[in-house]
Amino acid sequence: MISHCSQFNIRNSVTDLGSEFRMTDLLYTEKDLVTSLKDYIRAEESKLEQVKKWAQKLDVLSATATQDPEGFLGHPVNAFKLMKRLNTEWGELESLVLKDMSDGFISNLTIQRQYFPNDDDQTGAAKALMRLQDTYRLDTQTISTGELPGEGPMTVEDCFELGKIAYSDADYYHTELWMEQALKQLDGGEESTVDMVTILDYLSYSIYQQGELERALDYTKRLLKLDSAHQRANGNLKYFEYQLAKQKKVEAEEGLKEKEKREREKREASEKKGRPADYLPERRKYEQLCRGEGIKMTPRRQSRMFCRYSDNNRHPLYVLGPVKQEDEWDRPRIIRYHDVLSNSEIEKVKELAKPRLRRATVHDPQTGKLTTAHYRVSKSAWLTAYEDPVVDKINQRIEDITGLNVKTAEELQVANYGVGGQYEPHFDFGRKDEPDAFKELGTGNRIATWLIYMSDVPSGGATVFTDVGAAVWPKKGSAVFWYNLFPSGEGDYSTRHAACPVLVGNKWVSNKWIHERGQEFRRRCTLDESD
Repeated sequence: MISHCSQFNIRNSVTDLGSEFRMTDLLYTEKDLVTSLKDYIRAEESKLEQVKKWAQKLDVLSATATQDPEGFLGHPVNAFKLMKRLNTEWGELESLVLKDMSDGFISNLTIQRQYFPNDDDQTGAAKALMRLQDTYRLDTQTISTGELPGEGPMTVEDCFELGKIAYSDADYYHTELWMEQALKQLDGGEESTVDMVTILDYLSYSIYQQGELERALDYTKRLLKLDSAHQRANGNLKYFEYQLAKQKKVEAEEGLKEKEKREREKREASEKKGRPADYLPERRKYEQLCRGEGIKMTPRRQSRMFCRYSDNNRHPLYVLGPVKQEDEWDRPRIIRYHDVLSNSEIEKVKELAKPRLRRATVHDPQTGKLTTAHYRVSKSAWLTAYEDPVVDKINQRIEDITGLNVKTAEELQVANYGVGGQYEPHFDFGRKDEPDAFKELGTGNRIATWLIYMSDVPSGGATVFTDVGAAVWPKKGSAVFWYNLFPSGEGDYSTRHAACPVLVGNKWVSNKWIHERGQEFRRRCTLDESD
């Protein structure tokens, strides 16, 4: 029998032993803390290494980009990736650096963030890239691998982001294209933070929405091989299998004629698959012209097109130094004047316009006021004659060459079309159903348009006339001129035109819209519209 004293000693020794175990635990805890500390140091080093690599990459990129900012941003993928970096990736870097309490960097980043693009800007850049893809018939591989001149390759994350933006607009055609490209790059071994399951989820659903059940089912099965517990995919699997079984049962029961009809419907559906329908009835023709697939003049028509030296009816300024004039089209008559602006004049106009560039506006036919529109994507500024002698000189030159009074014209408008920048088919003049289009100006309708090209554009950016199939390509220093109204004052509907999206480069133009008031004795009225 053990005495109470003995029991106490045993308990005490157990307690002591317990304390010893506790101390041993603390030793191992400390060892674990040291290990954690080392892990933390390695994590910090890894983090700093990530930041260092990021900084080095951007240092090289920024050095290249700032040598020719306009040229760099003239490439659509570069502009999109700039939007993506500033809107998304710099935010991720901020989260990473915040753990280190780098007050100087964070405060600077916080200050600069107010100038960063937002989600809408990133979405706009993505849509511009898809617009170029459609207009110029570019496949995702060409864009993603950097085969366009001057652009870098796109990552899985870039492709995924484009697909996600298309998906948010219920644009399943582009969702499929870009998710497939992201998947292709993942299959090719590219490392990515975007997992394959997520891409397959988007891809299978976008394909299903376009009516391809069997392909949607195949991608769903592939997804479930990677994640068998994926709830939505399991639900989709059952639904797709049910719909396919139902479809096959109907096919098995129908006769030969019905089968032929179903096959025909499948072929028609396959042919119709593609971009969602939009509001522009002439979309196909517009894009064909932008690609250079315009109407070719007959030799007989072409023989009546000339290049000549013009002195505008022996205008004193141009008798000894006439302007070079070239016929671009006959009906409507579109004339190009070469070398009407010098490089120094162009640079001065751009210098004056840059601080004031804002999203370009159009006349609202209902209100007669200026407003922004989704079909015009560019930045513009208005320059008055009194703010610089160069602007006044350009206005006078337009009057001298055209013979029209520019005192009642609108101010000189300067426009910059960057990534995917365009102005879809439109008329410059006010139609009969828009009686108040220019009422506030009090100078009548727009009788003529004078358009100056202030830059060359490596690819894209043509001015196309969709009604007649004409295409005029930018040439720095030249200007094109056409009448919007017949001598009778009626609108010439064949002047419907558009500015094609810029594929590569940066397009600068300036234009002068000349109005009816003041032209009474310079372009006399006649009822003969063919005059």
